[in-house]
Amino acid sequence: MQEIKIPELAESITEGTIAEWLVKKGDKVEKGDPVVELETDKVNVEVNAEFSGVITEIISEEGDDVTVGDTIAKLDENGEAGSSSDESESTPKEEPKQEEKQEDKQKATETEPSKEVETTSDNNGEVIASPAARKRARELNIDLSSVQSRDPLGRVRTEDVEAQAQANKRSTDKKQEKKEAPKSEKTEFDKPVERVKMTRRRQTIAKNLVEVQHNTAMLTTFNEVDMTAVMELRKKRKDKFLDKNGVKLGFMSFFTKAVVGALKEFPLLNAEIQGNELVIKKFYDIGIAVSTDDGLVVPVVRDADRKDFAGIEQDINDLGTKARDNKLALKDLQGGSFTITNGGTFGSMMSTPILNAPQVGILGMHNIVKRAMVMPDDSIEVRPMMYLALSYDHRIVDGKEAVQFLVRIKQMLEDPYDLLLEG
Repeated sequence: MQEIKIPELAESITEGTIAEWLVKKGDKVEKGDPVVELETDKVNVEVNAEFSGVITEIISEEGDDVTVGDTIAKLDENGEAGSSSDESESTPKEEPKQEEKQEDKQKATETEPSKEVETTSDNNGEVIASPAARKRARELNIDLSSVQSRDPLGRVRTEDVEAQAQANKRSTDKKQEKKEAPKSEKTEFDKPVERVKMTRRRQTIAKNLVEVQHNTAMLTTFNEVDMTAVMELRKKRKDKFLDKNGVKLGFMSFFTKAVVGALKEFPLLNAEIQGNELVIKKFYDIGIAVSTDDGLVVPVVRDADRKDFAGIEQDINDLGTKARDNKLALKDLQGGSFTITNGGTFGSMMSTPILNAPQVGILGMHNIVKRAMVMPDDSIEVRPMMYLALSYDHRIVDGKEAVQFLVRIKQMLEDPYDLLLEG
């Protein structure tokens, strides 16, 4: 009998929620087959079977919270598909045999203290364990069959029993917290309400945003950009761009290029704090916030400084599609150095974006609105204007640098031909 456990997912991910079982009790699976979909705080991942066999028991149900190392199901390598249902139908006939086996086990246990050698699983199916381990298991009321041995020969030792005891305690404490937490936060209403459990991703988003507010000195500075030149250039080039590159020319590539240019001039906005050190990054992996049904995710465009407009647009298009189809991998979300978020797609006029920790800067784009603007010659023209917002961590970035950074982005967007030449 083998156990299906939650594997190591990534350094920053230690727990998740069972989103969907892809198999059911009695199903035959091959080694490497996906058996369950796990929802983590970043992406949904599939857990694969490490052995071939038949699913004999599902321990964690859909919606249950689990941590790395938890056993969520059991698999019989020698079983046959559908055997679990056959066994349930023939239970009355097998009950006497099961009772006989239990009696045999009790007799073996009673005579065990006088034995100096361990019982082997070859003869009667019992766990191989040292007498000291068996004694400790009885003291802690632990089933030896649930203990994971670290011995190459499979022998259970005292330290294995102690480790299992600690794991059981953590699991019990976690279940207790899960039961008690709603009681303390629950508010009764006189009128109808609907209670919906927050997804793990939404819980993590909420937790991270609160932590950012508490652990950073976040400020936001604003400016506005005249989008006339970008819109005219895009209108002239969009058809040829699509024919040549197979992807549409959007606004995000202009903003990504402008951000990279500004980061090169103001490198502290491309840094993070680690202990008492500033880590100034010499790469430009730009996170692009994408809204999905399950919440906001920030996939990363790698080496944006080395890509042309077509490469950036292709990456943004691919990552956006994967995000909406819930196909993002962990590597798509890790390691960004700066983030851009576009609330303008939903009609936002102005906002204060929250930092994507541990990054120290995020640029917020907003909707384009035609407004009457006073030109340098004092004439008044109607221009497509967009408000920009830069949130930054004041622990690293001073107000002067933040303002100049945003002004530099404004200058490059109002003269986008420089971006095309430099790009």
